[in-house]
Amino acid sequence: MQIDGAGRQQRGHVLLIAGDAAVRRRAVQVAPSANLAALGVLPASAVLNSQVPSDTTYLDGARDPNTVLMRLRAAAATPGPLLVYLSGRLTLDRRGHGLHLALAGTTASTVRYTALPWDWLGTELAARPAGPTTVVLDLVADKSAWPVLQEYGSLPASPSAEVYGVVVPPAFAGGPHQVSAYTRHWIDQLRRSPTRPANLQLHAFAVGAAALPPGTLVLPATRELGATAAPQAPQAPPAPQAPQGQTPDPRPHIHALASGGRHQEAATLAQAWEQHVLQTHGYTSPEATHWAEIRADLARMAGNYRSATQLWINAGHTRLEQQSPDAPEVLAAAAGALYCWTQLKDQAAARDSGPELVRLLRALPSLEPRLLRLTQQRLEVLEGAVGTP
Repeated sequence: MQIDGAGRQQRGHVLLIAGDAAVRRRAVQVAPSANLAALGVLPASAVLNSQVPSDTTYLDGARDPNTVLMRLRAAAATPGPLLVYLSGRLTLDRRGHGLHLALAGTTASTVRYTALPWDWLGTELAARPAGPTTVVLDLVADKSAWPVLQEYGSLPASPSAEVYGVVVPPAFAGGPHQVSAYTRHWIDQLRRSPTRPANLQLHAFAVGAAALPPGTLVLPATRELGATAAPQAPQAPPAPQAPQGQTPDPRPHIHALASGGRHQEAATLAQAWEQHVLQTHGYTSPEATHWAEIRADLARMAGNYRSATQLWINAGHTRLEQQSPDAPEVLAAAAGALYCWTQLKDQAAARDSGPELVRLLRALPSLEPRLLRLTQQRLEVLEGAVGTP
C-alpha cells in the first residue's frame, strides 16, 4: 500500500469526458463517444501509467456544465495520479469571448449556459494535491473558436499539468463515427508496447502517425519533441540512415528538424526513409504512402507549396485505390492538397496541378460541395488567364 504525505492511501483516477461531436454537413470530424469507448477497454493502470489502486469515471452525453464541474472537482481531489481525457468540439462564447468545450445540445446561442468554460479545467487542476496530473486532448475547434485558438497558439490547462493532444481546424470534415486517428494511435501503442512508453513518447508517436490535417494545433508542439527519444514503434522498419538515438521511429526527430527551420535536413532524412520503405514494402504500400504524406507536410512547412500540392494529390489517389472515399486518411490527403493549392502564388503551377486536384475532390462524395465548386471556379479563372499579362 502506498501512502501520501498526509497519511492517506495513494489512489489514482482516470476521468474521461466526451463533449459534443464535431459535425460538418453530416460528416463527423471527431466522435467523442467512440473515443471514450475505445479507451474504456484499456486497463486503467495502462492509461494512468501507475499501479496504484485507481478509479475511472466516464462522462458521456452530459448537458449541464455544472455536472461536469462536479466530476472534475472530485477527480482533482484525488491524492494520487490523475489523467483527464477530453474529446469533442471547442467553441466560443461570443459575448464573453471565452473558449468552451461544447456539451450535448450546445448551440451557438446557448454556449455560456450549456458548455464547459475551458478556464474551469485550469482552476480545478490548479488546486490539485502533489500527485502527477496529465491532460490528454483530442479536439476540433469550430469556426468561432479557431481564430481565438490561433491567436493564443496554445490551449493551457494548468501550469502543473502535463498537457498532450491535438486540436484540429474546422476547415475539413472527417469520416464516419469512429475513433479519431490521434486517439487510435495512442491506444494502439499502449496495446503493442511490451513496456508502457512515457506520455510524451506516446504523444510523439500519435502525432507522427495520425496524418493530421494541415494547421492542426499540436500540444506540445513538435519543436518541443526534439530532445525526446523516439517512441518504441515495432512496425517501423529499421534503417541505417536513422540518426543516432532516434531508432526505430524517426518521425518526431524529422518534424522537430523542420519546426526548427532545418528544412533541408528534414527533407533529406525523410526521403532516405521513404526509399527504404519503398524497397521493403513496395511502391503502393500503406507505409510508402504514409512517408509520401510526411514529405508533403515537410514541403508545406518549408513553404514549397508546389511540391506539397503534388505530393498530397498523389497520396490521395493512391489511398483511393485501397481505401473508401470517406476514409479519414483519404480526406486528410485531399485536405492537404486543397490547402497547399490555395497557397500557390505561381499561376502556372496552380493551373498545372488544378485538374488533378479537381479529379481527386470529385471522387469524394462526403466532401462539402462548396469546396469543389470554389476549386473549379478558381481553375477556370486560371485557365482563362493564359496569355494575359
